[in-house]
Amino acid sequence: MSLTPEEVKHIAKLAHLELSDEQLALYREQLSDILDHIAKLNELDTADISPMANAVEGASPLRADETRPSLPTEKLLQNAPSAEAGQFKVPAVFGEKKK
Repeated sequence: MSLTPEEVKHIAKLAHLELSDEQLALYREQLSDILDHIAKLNELDTADISPMANAVEGASPLRADETRPSLPTEKLLQNAPSAEAGQFKVPAVFGEKKK
């Protein structure tokens, strides 16, 4: 599927990109190649293939959740630039500082 320059300009506008003529030609070629590849993938018959979460059946890269003792709060906060009431104290991010 070959994209027109107008289609690539529209895509660039949606992405808030300003493209030179050279970039427009390059992206037109690259995007067209990507769409051609996707079209080939869409031709594959996947009717007999069941959906899967992993490529290897039964494999799970995640370990089971287990409770473990953590470090004491005092040790965690010992290198903090500022701490208050057992928590990290950081500068306000939104709005004004409350008095």
